[in-house]
Amino acid sequence: MVVAIVGLYEVGVLFSANPIAIALQVSAVALLIWARITFGLRSFHPAANPTAGGLVTTGPYRYIRHPIYTAACLFGWAGIVVHWSLTSVALGVLLFLGGLIRMLAEEHLVKQRYPEYGEYSRVTKRMLPYVF
Repeated sequence: MVVAIVGLYEVGVLFSANPIAIALQVSAVALLIWARITFGLRSFHPAANPTAGGLVTTGPYRYIRHPIYTAACLFGWAGIVVHWSLTSVALGVLLFLGGLIRMLAEEHLVKQRYPEYGEYSRVTKRMLPYVF
């Protein structure tokens, strides 16, 4: 994900003056901040392994299981849509796949630590409420 974000910045795609892209990116930042505040200091944990303190199912986690990765993808894709090119789309796919791989790895580890994650994952979508 980091490589994709840096790549999008380097090719001049990450930011845009388009009002819709700006609104989506501001929304992405707000989602990221909400998720970080809800998750607490544990959200600044670089490894994929789950931290102590219980399963978080409040705040944005009530609606989606991975709001931080969702915010990163939304931020990147908001810039990609208004700067459409083969390179930007390839970096966007890399961004999404990087997030998806990380989500699947974390889910595997969280299920082992918190058995209630199984039920939570059945009723809460990964990135888009009611969809995915």
